[in-house]
Amino acid sequence: MLFPDWSINAVNLEEHSDNPVHAVEGGLAAGYAGAVVAGTTIFAYATRPVAEAWGTDWVTGGGHEVRFRGPVLADELVVIGGDENEVTASVDGRACAVLVPERVSAAPPDPDGDRLEPLVEVITDSWAGYAGRCGEDLGLYRNENLVHPVVWPSLGNRVFTRQLVDGPWVHTRSRIRHLGVVRPGDTVVIESWEIDRFTTRAGERAVVDMRMTVSDELVVAVEHEAIVQLS
Repeated sequence: MLFPDWSINAVNLEEHSDNPVHAVEGGLAAGYAGAVVAGTTIFAYATRPVAEAWGTDWVTGGGHEVRFRGPVLADELVVIGGDENEVTASVDGRACAVLVPERVSAAPPDPDGDRLEPLVEVITDSWAGYAGRCGEDLGLYRNENLVHPVVWPSLGNRVFTRQLVDGPWVHTRSRIRHLGVVRPGDTVVIESWEIDRFTTRAGERAVVDMRMTVSDELVVAVEHEAIVQLS
């Protein structure tokens, strides 16, 4: 199944300014050509053709893995295209992120690693409105009163910024399983385990396994990876 292409000039949200790479000076200092747009924003764009084609069933019971292959700078034109096997976010023909969707997700095995402090977040307008602020305006979420998938890696980033990083860092990959319905206003409990830590040429990476529940029901599972210390 081929998805229709969609494009947008990447929006660099002010709310990401706590990470220096999302500002011009910090991006230059980290070796990029300018301010880097948050990976969660590019992820939000990449989900659009999948959600438009597969609808509510995918948002509440499907899944996806996203890998970031290169930076997108503020205001660059991002083209989203692909099919049911792979969706690519590209700038000038250069693949910046790849999303591999799956129509149905199964709950993952129990995590095994160093347990982090649980977090509790209410899905306020700030969380629920993220996709709209960055320009992903698919009406499905508003019409069906559902939370956009971008909330889950955004909450994953909250775990990293609260407990694992201090300074510039880069989100590199997420594996997300939707396992239930989540609506704006719900309270989400996030339990996390650091399951791996390793060094690459780009820096030290951490992998965290997260379980997100609403009223004690597992609704989302996330494996989140980031460079927590840049080389």
